[in-house]
Amino acid sequence: MQHQLLLDNIAKYVSLSTDEQQEIISRFHYKKIKKKQFLLEAGDVSNRSIFVISGCLRSYAVDKNGTEHVLQFAPAGWWITDMRSYLTGEPARLSIDAIEETEVLYVSKADFEELNVRIPRFEHFNRVLAQKALATYQHRQIDNSVLAAMERYSNFCELYPSLILSLPQKQVASYIGVTPEFLSKMLNTTLVK
Repeated sequence: MQHQLLLDNIAKYVSLSTDEQQEIISRFHYKKIKKKQFLLEAGDVSNRSIFVISGCLRSYAVDKNGTEHVLQFAPAGWWITDMRSYLTGEPARLSIDAIEETEVLYVSKADFEELNVRIPRFEHFNRVLAQKALATYQHRQIDNSVLAAMERYSNFCELYPSLILSLPQKQVASYIGVTPEFLSKMLNTTLVK
């Protein structure tokens, strides 16, 4: 049953035969990740695509001052990797770790590519996901450039409604590009009104 969420995720966009589903399942591997355990560290090469079945992962970069900048959260039903490293074979600039105990399914790049060749509908599914991810990324970049912090926080709440109460404010602040102190003050000011 650990593969059912993956199959349901794919079924949102394409229908697969039972044989195609079985082939996909055979290429994905299960792993349980402890809180704060890394799946990828900056400097390593990203060679697998990760699908979260429970818990939550995050990807982030660390600047020269040691400050973390969260790029993405991946709760259950989300995909995550350092895409540039995955595509080019260059060292990753992102780290990916578990915010809480997390269960994932992962597929190697070689198996992923083989699935794309053998199952055209799987390739179509991945193209749709890539297009949606690019659109989301573009909107986030625009939002970070033109929106006030409270509006970015509201967008975060829309994108990750299941995480609002479970994530530490430090993580949320990093994602929206403010300090934890600023986020706390902003939210307290909003609650007082």
